[in-house]
Parts: sequence; structure tokens; C-alpha cells
Amino acid sequence: MKDAAVEKKGKAGRAPGDEGSLKGKAYEKELRRLQAELCHLQEWVKATGERIVVVFEGRDAAGKGGTIKALTERVSPRVFRLVALPAPSDREKSQMYVQRYLQHFPAAGEIVIFDRSWYNRAGVEYVLGFCTKKQHRRFLEVCPGFEKQAVDSGIRLLKYWLEVSEDEQTRRLKSRMDDGRKIWKLSPMDLKSYDRWYDYSRARDAMFAATDTGWAPWYVARSKDKKRVRLNIISHLLSRVPYKDITRKKRVKLPKRQKRGGYREPGYPFKYIPEKY
Repeated sequence: MKDAAVEKKGKAGRAPGDEGSLKGKAYEKELRRLQAELCHLQEWVKATGERIVVVFEGRDAAGKGGTIKALTERVSPRVFRLVALPAPSDREKSQMYVQRYLQHFPAAGEIVIFDRSWYNRAGVEYVLGFCTKKQHRRFLEVCPGFEKQAVDSGIRLLKYWLEVSEDEQTRRLKSRMDDGRKIWKLSPMDLKSYDRWYDYSRARDAMFAATDTGWAPWYVARSKDKKRVRLNIISHLLSRVPYKDITRKKRVKLPKRQKRGGYREPGYPFKYIPEKY
């Protein structure tokens, strides 16, 4: 897959991904519609016992966090389980590599979302020297078989790679430096990775060549505009699962409250927080 925007341009002389920024109202309206569909998907998964794994990988600052938030903010965390593992402990380093990920795989009626996954070995671990070349090569050899076993067991596996340009990555990383709400996103690992753009490109290309299979393909999402990539990924995810709307057709009504039955407000001095706003 190429780094530069050398893709064939479409009508109006624009390359794919150059549609411009999506306006706020249009984005919110479509996101609301898609999130309602995610709720339908959730109820179908619970009713049918489906098991789904969604993997998010990509460049630093490509928009994985915002996409995952848009995907999960209106559904139940008991069904949509987010897994974002820290660096492995000494004990985990001694285990079979995929062991720490397998324990988080879904049971019936669950959707597990991996914010980074076993593909750390194909990317950051390899590029920054946290694994050997032999370990990297072995991972690329066995990963397709591991995923084949998961799919053959009935798990639906969806893998998304978010791709962002060099210039846009730089802009986003710089914006984190001056924003107290985002500074936590600028980790020492991000800084170490920043100047290794083409090392990551080579690692990505090798990963795609080895693990983009018929049973577990990679789906690439252009992340020039964060709003568009969120909608595109959610829409695509919904299209890959044959769910049905099994929610109640009748409007839900609240039951009548019980009668007071002699209840009196307590004289207890509740410690209310200061109302500054």
C-alpha cells in the first residue's frame, strides 16, 4: 500500500478522501442514526449469542480513539467490551504471545473491541526493537492460522487500519502539545515513533502481505477527516454483520410509581457538593 497520495483521482479532480470537512449538524445527524443501528446490532447479538471481535490499528494520531468512542458511547459496555492492554508484565512476556489477548475474546452475546491488539508485534514492537526479527517473522507466519481458528470457531473478526498522512499526523500531534485535554495522548512512545515513518510503512506493508486473508481481511479507512472516518467505519461494520432489528415495536411506557405509604423526607444533613455552575 502506498504512502503518498498517488491514487487515481475521481470526478472534479479530487482524490479519494479529499471530500472536505463534514459539517457538525450533518455529522451529528448521521452519527445518531448509525448509533441507533448499533443498538439494534447489540440486541441482535445478545439474542443470537453471536461473538464479534473488532481490531483497530493504524498510525499514531490516525483517530482510533475518537472512532472507538463514537462506536461505543451509546451502547452497553457489557456487550461492547473495550480492551486496551498496557505493556506486558514480566509474567506475560514469558507466555505464548497471543495468550494475553485470547483471555479477552468474546463469549456468546459479546462484541470485543481491541484498541491495539496482537498486531503490536507487527508494528511498534518490531519497529522499536521490543521483539527480535525472528519473533516478528514467526508472528507473521502463525497469525493467519490463529485468526483462521478464531473464525472457524464462529467468531466474526473485523480488522480496521486507519491511515493518516504525514502532514496531518504532524498537525494532530502538535495540537496535543498545547491542549491540556489531549496531552496524555502524546506518550513517550509516540515521540519515539514519530521519526520512524517509513520504518512503520515497511512494517505495515509486511503485515498486510502476510495477514490480509480471505477469512480475516484488512479494511483500510482514510482518516483525513475524523468525522468522516468515524461514520465510514461504523457504517462498514454494520454492513458486515447480518443483524436484524429485534427491538420492541411498541413504544415503551413508564409504570406508575408506588404510593408514598407514609414515607417522610429524612432530616439527615446530606453533604451536597458546591454548585459552582
